[in-house]
Amino acid sequence: MKNRHYTRKALNYAVDLRKNQTNAENILWFNIRNRKLNNIKFKRQVPIGKYIVDFANMQKKLVIELDGSQHIDNFHYDEERTKYLNSIDYTVIRFFDNDVIKNINTVLEVILQKYNEL
Repeated sequence: MKNRHYTRKALNYAVDLRKNQTNAENILWFNIRNRKLNNIKFKRQVPIGKYIVDFANMQKKLVIELDGSQHIDNFHYDEERTKYLNSIDYTVIRFFDNDVIKNINTVLEVILQKYNEL
């Protein structure tokens, strides 16, 4: 068995999240899956520690989080997640769902720029 840094519960939850993506997640995933963005490999709904991140590039430890309206009320939880991920050398970038839906090209440019900086 692989040395995992997440629980079976987290893995099962990640599978459920993949099956029930938001509209913004679908749009971003369509644009970054199968190395469509500059041949960069991304995974979706990735368990890291006790958290599940929306998208991740494991090579450069880049996490992409999409925030809908529910994240306004969960600011402290998101802040805790980001601090944890930063503490294990992940870089986190966040976008509002609305930005992905209305400005996908700008979002992709920001992701590519951050990836190239790492």
